[in-house]
Amino acid sequence: MPGRLPTEGDFPSSIVFSTTPPPGSQPPTNVLLLLHGLGDTHVPFSSLGKNLALPETACISVQGPMMLPFGLGGFHWGDDVVFDQAKGDLDVDAGFEKAVRLVREDVVREGLLKKCGYEGRDVFVFGFGQGGMVGLAVAANTELGGVVSIGGPLPSSVLVPSSTLGKSKTPVLVLGASANTLITASVVSKTRGVFETVECKSWPKAGDSMPVSKEEMMPIMQFFGRRLRSRRGIPEESIEVS
Repeated sequence: MPGRLPTEGDFPSSIVFSTTPPPGSQPPTNVLLLLHGLGDTHVPFSSLGKNLALPETACISVQGPMMLPFGLGGFHWGDDVVFDQAKGDLDVDAGFEKAVRLVREDVVREGLLKKCGYEGRDVFVFGFGQGGMVGLAVAANTELGGVVSIGGPLPSSVLVPSSTLGKSKTPVLVLGASANTLITASVVSKTRGVFETVECKSWPKAGDSMPVSKEEMMPIMQFFGRRLRSRRGIPEESIEVS
């Protein structure tokens, strides 16, 4: 039995989010969580969900739980706001214990799996910056359908398991720029130490940013194309073999 489209009552009232149903009248076989970056809101990623128009996939854009202080505007996912004096900017790795608990427990386990009837492999995460970091941290100990992280490395709090048997089975795609990027060689190495299946893509540009062309979107769409589940064309009486 496939999961149903989530509603406001499936999540705590403190969580700010918006839901985009699958295109047309397709069933919500998959759920894609969209997690924005530092200083943003859930609104732009709501539009992203509509533009992606992934088949049989409901998109849920979740807003970071903490508002940035000092009138900076926007929200963030960190436990605190840390200023990196060396870089003269906010440190993106500000601890994510609260945000990871919110996404993993309140959104995924209690909301999507328990109330809406999804399985872990039906749930995907697309995150930018801090949003990608939260997605990777959640998937490090919770098997999901897949995680796409743009410019978001594994948080420092996530440790590499001592044995390959402890690796997460969630497939991961990590993307970043070829210069001035947070997705360094050491970040890729650590990610491969935590997850069994890791794909990495470096875009020929400076600075981690959202895709701006079909060429930059291609590896992301291919990643989803290989992993999104489909029930269209399958008779109701059929039995799925997994």
